[in-house]
Amino acid sequence: MGAMATDIDLHLGRRLRRRRRLLGLTQQQLAMQVGIRFQQIQKYECGANRISAARLWQLAEALESPVSYFYDGLTESMERREAGSGAGEMFSRKETMDLIQAYYQLGERPRRRLLDLAKSLHGDAEVMA
Repeated sequence: MGAMATDIDLHLGRRLRRRRRLLGLTQQQLAMQVGIRFQQIQKYECGANRISAARLWQLAEALESPVSYFYDGLTESMERREAGSGAGEMFSRKETMDLIQAYYQLGERPRRRLLDLAKSLHGDAEVMA
């Protein structure tokens, strides 16, 4: 798992914890709402476990917030961390944010197909280079 992916997992975990506390929910209460064990919430919040797109949707529903809430401030935190390496710039582009938003508006199966397609196109590009 790359450093950027880890940073995103940590950011989402922090946002999850913030929103849960804001609503006065315990990890146990939130876990029960989405049908998982509270240890899983703990792991999400500390960034140890990655939150799947489907789970993020469930958490957003349970926390009465849009999925985009979890990504708020991500651009800035990535830019600070990456400090000019180019990844921060990628997240500040409107195109990137539009793509992320559109991706999370899809159902789980179409999302998986889109991701597989993107990965296969990336492979094709490397072959052509």
